[in-house]
Amino acid sequence: MTARLLLAGLALLLMAAQPAQAQQAAEPKVLRYALNAAETGFDPAQLNDLYSRIMTSHIFDGLYEYDYLARPYKIRPNVAEGMPEHSADFRTWTIKIRPGIFFADDPAFKGARRELVAEDFVYSFKRFFDPASKSPIYSTLKDVGMLGVDELRQDALKHKKPFDYDHPVEGLRALDRYTLQLKLAAPRPRLLFTLASGDLFGAVAREVVEFYGDKISAHPVGTGPFLLKQWRRSSLMVFERNPAYRERFYDAEPSADDAAGQALLARFKGRRLPMVDRVEVAIIEEDQPRWLSFLNGEFELSWVLPAPFANQAIPHGKLAPNLARRGMQLERVLASDRFMYYWDMKDPVVGGYTPDKVALRRAIGLGTDVGRQVSNVWRGQAVPAQSVVAPYTFGFDADYKSPNSDHDPVRAKALLDLFGYIDRDGDGWRDLPDGQPLLIRYASSPDARSRSFEEMWKRDLDALGIRLEVKVAKWPEQLKAARAGQLMLWQLGFSSNSPDVQPGLELLYSPSAGGQNFSRFKLERFDAIYEQMQALPDGPERLALLREAQKLTTAYMPIKFLVHRVISDLSQPWLIGYKRPPFSQQFWQWVDIDPSQRP
Repeated sequence: MTARLLLAGLALLLMAAQPAQAQQAAEPKVLRYALNAAETGFDPAQLNDLYSRIMTSHIFDGLYEYDYLARPYKIRPNVAEGMPEHSADFRTWTIKIRPGIFFADDPAFKGARRELVAEDFVYSFKRFFDPASKSPIYSTLKDVGMLGVDELRQDALKHKKPFDYDHPVEGLRALDRYTLQLKLAAPRPRLLFTLASGDLFGAVAREVVEFYGDKISAHPVGTGPFLLKQWRRSSLMVFERNPAYRERFYDAEPSADDAAGQALLARFKGRRLPMVDRVEVAIIEEDQPRWLSFLNGEFELSWVLPAPFANQAIPHGKLAPNLARRGMQLERVLASDRFMYYWDMKDPVVGGYTPDKVALRRAIGLGTDVGRQVSNVWRGQAVPAQSVVAPYTFGFDADYKSPNSDHDPVRAKALLDLFGYIDRDGDGWRDLPDGQPLLIRYASSPDARSRSFEEMWKRDLDALGIRLEVKVAKWPEQLKAARAGQLMLWQLGFSSNSPDVQPGLELLYSPSAGGQNFSRFKLERFDAIYEQMQALPDGPERLALLREAQKLTTAYMPIKFLVHRVISDLSQPWLIGYKRPPFSQQFWQWVDIDPSQRP
């Protein structure tokens, strides 16, 4: 009797436990992390900041993508069916679209399933030329040279009428439902890099843009693995797995000697993507609360370890023993970026091309103590930059040395004296050659790292006898002001989104003023070099032109390139599969959460 009662009781306990176990098994896998600066929106045609592009890369699908595990890089088809066909002169490119790919469900489609077709890419590319989009990278696509597209823009501007999306053009056509063709004015041997930038050049459906109108930036609808579920501007973004995402499985091609990459491939190959159900991205501008939230287990990932905590978290570049005992993982790479400050070349004080203006910029450049920035602000998590060329891009040479990285206050003062920047009224501060006060207005942001840079700027300019005024505003506000030409001087980072050096050179290409070219630098010889390089294949001739461009930008100093950052990402033991992509921003669909590793 007792045995029967015990068995019955055990059966009841097991039955009671089953719903709880099922509930635990069904608990969604959530990836959480924080960024140090706010997004600006989710419409690819209206943005170009890194923080927004991380989001759009997971919502929209580009034609091609970077292999997640391949290093240094490999580009492979995404929604395209095979690699593109191109003419021998790289002027005609033909791409097949895979049938059976659908946009996420949205009211704009009125209850119908909406298949991705070639015409969606025609429309999406045209949006960058529409004056109503005010795209910051219009000049980037204009430079690709798709025949007839820019003429549509100029016609809209000239006659003050809406952009004509329905007007066919030779350079951008859907040959049939699934075939896209681009015809270009000049050879573009590296167009594949543009086609692999899904964060900007992913497919957008016309119905969605017309349905949401001027609110399109808050309503992204793509064919990618995630969709936006919640947005508190500059605070929190929540994404969930896209139920309409195509059937796709984990696959990659790490190099044979990449043990970590091979282990990830062995673990995940064949798994359905994405592997997490939900992604929550917070905006925490201050370093300390962002870091403490990670340490407390509130985030799975510390995306870019805050520099002030580098010494305690990764002494000598190695994971601290106390963090290693907790099972944390370190991903540490030299970033393909450049941190810099630029001058507004149209500013009456610091802009211009006359010897006295060049001398002022070069003197302040010589007075900038980059080595001290590396040690005090970056805490060793950066290396001095020599030019615009970023690591892993064409033409980068770790042994290349230029005066860009020199720190020489004595020479700086001599330059200022020589060109008449002296203290004329005896107040202890240098004046302009015409006797007017010399005042440098520096744009900054309200966070601890920015305040550290403010202190460095004050120290360096005080040493030269130059007054400094700091204007503080949120990062998205400074970005907007920079594009409008309203900042004398701003300091920011620029990450490479491809292995090509050309997007970096666009920072100084005059037709890109107001877009990528914040400084509004305009030099005829530099523009000619840029255009020659764009049409050339990689090789000695292109490299020689690049070296000349490096010398020109160092000589005129419209931009002072400061450092290339060393990025350290830390992850909790239950976040599996994270690797920092070298060029793209995509990683959400490639990682998994292992609940058994949680404390």
